[in-house]
Amino acid sequence: MNGSADRILRIFDLVLALLGLVVLAPFWLVRALLALMGTGRVFDRTLVLGRDRRSFLRLNFAGPWLGRNLAALFNILRGDLAIAGPRPLTAAEAVAVPPAAEIRFGVRPGLFSPYQLQQRTGIAYDSESELDRRFVEQQSVGTSLGLIVRSLIAGWVGGGKALPILPQLDFFGVPIVNTTMTEAVDWIAVRATQAPNLCSTEKQEKALLAFVNPDCLNIAYTHDRYRSVLQQAARVLPDGIGIKVGCRIRGLGLAANVNGTDLFPRLCERAARDGFSLFLLGARPGIAEQVAKNMQARYPGLRIAGLQHGYFEPDEEDAIMARINTSGAGVLLVAFGVPRQELWLADHQAILRPPVCMGVGGLFDFYSGRIPRAPLWLREIGLEWTWRLIQEPGRMWRRYLLGNPLFLYRVWKQDRGKVKS
Repeated sequence: MNGSADRILRIFDLVLALLGLVVLAPFWLVRALLALMGTGRVFDRTLVLGRDRRSFLRLNFAGPWLGRNLAALFNILRGDLAIAGPRPLTAAEAVAVPPAAEIRFGVRPGLFSPYQLQQRTGIAYDSESELDRRFVEQQSVGTSLGLIVRSLIAGWVGGGKALPILPQLDFFGVPIVNTTMTEAVDWIAVRATQAPNLCSTEKQEKALLAFVNPDCLNIAYTHDRYRSVLQQAARVLPDGIGIKVGCRIRGLGLAANVNGTDLFPRLCERAARDGFSLFLLGARPGIAEQVAKNMQARYPGLRIAGLQHGYFEPDEEDAIMARINTSGAGVLLVAFGVPRQELWLADHQAILRPPVCMGVGGLFDFYSGRIPRAPLWLREIGLEWTWRLIQEPGRMWRRYLLGNPLFLYRVWKQDRGKVKS
C-alpha cells in the first residue's frame, strides 16, 4: 500500500474512532464502571501482533457484558489497530501464517476482519490467511467501510454470542450433522474413491446424502415419508441462514452453512485432484451439459461420467439407471427438487451403484449460468434468500415470507417441548 493511501485510511480510522468516542461516551462510562465493579479492573489486555509483526496490548472492557470490544477504540487512536483489517494474531497464531499471506502484516490489524464476518454467517469456507490476503490487496476506504457495514449487519443477523456446537442437531426428528465444509467434502471424497465394482454382485457400502434448509424441514414436518428418508440417510447437512437462526433459538451454534451450492465447486476440485468422477442427473434439457462444460473449464481434469436431464419418461428410468451404474461415477448428483429427489434416491438406492448419491435441488441452474448466484456481500450478511425472492417472486414468496416464519415458530415450539424433537 502506498503512503498516500495509508494516510487516507489512517484519517478514516481516526474520524470513525473519535466519532464513536463522542457518540458512545455515556455507554463508555457505564461499561467502564460495570467492569470495575464486577471484576475489579476496567480493561483486559491481550498481547497480539500488529503491523510489521510489532506486538501491542489489545484492550477489551473487563467482564462478559455487552460492549467489550469498544475499548479497542483506544488502540485505534494510538495506531495499533484499524477499524477494518485482518484479525490481530497472537505470536503462536502468527507462526502458522503461510508466506503467501505475509502481506497481512503490512497493514494494521482490524477491529472488523473479513474472516470474522464470514464466520458469523457460517460461510468462512476459505482459510483466514487467504481471506486476509484478498482483503489487503484490495483495501481502500470503500472496502473498509463495506466490511464494517456488513459486519454490523451480520452481527445482528447471525448473533454475536458464542454458543455450544454439538456434533449433531435435531429439528423435528431430522438428525443434521453439525460439521464444516472441509470435513463434509472429505467425507464425500473418501467414499467416492471407493469406486463401484461393476462386475461384483456383493453388496457395496453406499451413502445417501441430503441437504436441508427451512423449507425442506417444513416439508419434513408434515411429510412422513420424506422425514423417514432423511432419518435413514447416511448424512443430512445444514443449508442456509435459517438453520443458523433456528440453532440460536435453541441455544446452539452452527459449525458452518454447508449448503450444496457452495460445496459443489469444492467437490469438483477434489474430484479432479483425487480422480473420482461425477454423474449429473436432473434439471432442464441442456442444463447439465452446460454445468459440465463450465466446471471442466474451471477444474481441468474433472471427469463427468455421464449426463441426463430430469425430463424423462417413466419407461426410460431403467435405461438411465443402467447408464449411471455402468458409468463408474463416484458421486451421483440428482437435481429433481425437494422432496422428489430424496424419495427417488431412496426408492432406487438398492439398485444404484455410485458410492455417494446426493440431492442438490436447483444447483445445476446456478452453475449452468441460467440463474445468477447472489453476490458475496449478500451471502456474507445472511440475506441470500432475498436475492432468490427478487429473482422468482411468484415461486418463492410462500417459501420465504410464510415458510421462514413458520419454521422459526416450529423451532420455538420444539425448544419448549411442544413438538417431538
